[in-house]
Amino acid sequence: MKPCNLVIIMSDEHDPRFMSHMGHPRVQTPNLDRLAARGTSFTSSYTNCPICVPARASFATGRYVHDNGYWDNAIAWDGKVKGWPNRLQEEGLHNATIGKLHYRLPEDPYGIDQQIEPMHIYGGTGMVWGSQRDPLPDIRGSFRMLKEIGPGESGYNRYDWRIADASSAWLQKAARLDHPHPWVLYIGFVAPHFPLVAPQKYFDPYPLEDMPFPKLHPRDGYKRHPWVEDHARFTQTDDQFTNEQQRMLAIAAYHALCTFLDEQIGKVLDKMDQTGLADTTRIIYTSDHGDNVGARGMWGKSVLYEEASRIPMIISGPDVPQGLTVATPTTLVDIYPTVIDGVGLDLTEEEEVTLPGRSLFDLAKQSEDPDRPALSEYHAIGSNSAAFMLRKGRYKYHYYVGHVPELFDLETDPEETTDLAHDSSNIETLANFEHLLRSIVDPEDVDQRAKADQRALIESYGGWEKARKFGAPGATPAPGAGFE
Repeated sequence: MKPCNLVIIMSDEHDPRFMSHMGHPRVQTPNLDRLAARGTSFTSSYTNCPICVPARASFATGRYVHDNGYWDNAIAWDGKVKGWPNRLQEEGLHNATIGKLHYRLPEDPYGIDQQIEPMHIYGGTGMVWGSQRDPLPDIRGSFRMLKEIGPGESGYNRYDWRIADASSAWLQKAARLDHPHPWVLYIGFVAPHFPLVAPQKYFDPYPLEDMPFPKLHPRDGYKRHPWVEDHARFTQTDDQFTNEQQRMLAIAAYHALCTFLDEQIGKVLDKMDQTGLADTTRIIYTSDHGDNVGARGMWGKSVLYEEASRIPMIISGPDVPQGLTVATPTTLVDIYPTVIDGVGLDLTEEEEVTLPGRSLFDLAKQSEDPDRPALSEYHAIGSNSAAFMLRKGRYKYHYYVGHVPELFDLETDPEETTDLAHDSSNIETLANFEHLLRSIVDPEDVDQRAKADQRALIESYGGWEKARKFGAPGATPAPGAGFE
């Protein structure tokens, strides 16, 4: 494969099933659909952690969370563990970023040559209160992610508009310059991340009467897994609704934000077509994690179910098969070797040994491997113990430290409505999955390591009572805006 420029587009909180080409019956995403038609879609892709900051650290470093130690939204990538931008810079290949990164501080040694309108964790500290997990504090419902819902404009909307414009301008300039080597541009949008607010025109295609009530809602008798129940009681997001109309409006808002995001991505794709860069540049589209959108009475991310752990993964451009879908499981750690491969470099011997990922460009050209395992894990806000997910073949396995596991057959039950872990006929399958998990990581040891690091962080701020008031009270505001 010949070396090419590379554009990486990352959204925030995008469940890949909310795209037209993935079969969604309502959501309109014409630009992502044309990107998929021009390239290859990986239909079994997962985040390595269903919350922003650790997921983005795995994306940058190519390492699992239990390996790089960036556990939660207050312990962000700081460049101490090297990432693919460092490698590009060392090789003399220009790389730039525009938009949301959610690393620690702009001045940290990431290897990024140019940061345009970067969004990092708030004050370099992030959500310190979320690091208190052992035990979980009694601050239930204080994180009101659903306090703003409906038509309007949010700071994130305005930020994404600026990111689309800045990206178009950067690409216009890049097309005029004679670069001797391939360059890499990362573009970070915030949508469809809450607040669930978008201009009215994006709501128009999604009348409230067309919105389905969330599946597996506790009001209908569904019993959540004990680990999930503890998390739900801590966050109390669904309890913030005062009526059904508001809940339907929230679901419509997520639809609207997906279409809003699609329009911003369309501006980038149009500029690449207009400048001729589409002929010399490959594109990766992905997201840091998904969103529950009310399933099981949950909103946001932070659990291992498909809604929160699945992510989009589309590649396109020169030498990429067009109109192809690939069922081989992939995760964000595959981005590192993909970047290195795409610009014409080889992994070093150390990278070959220590990085678990593989180039998506290679995986797109090989026979499907549905038995390739995909790992996700969670050690962050609202969890009283570590949680691990393995996807392999038709099954998806959830291991919760101190709790019973879950097992789902995604071939017959893609919505994960029936937990098979209690069925005695699945004893061998459960044992095989636990053996596979323990061949990758020691769950109990990692749980203790994460909690030790988080306790040390809380203590560094003078203990819990002081730490709970320090850092970001909610989601990081857009540059130039306050908390919404």
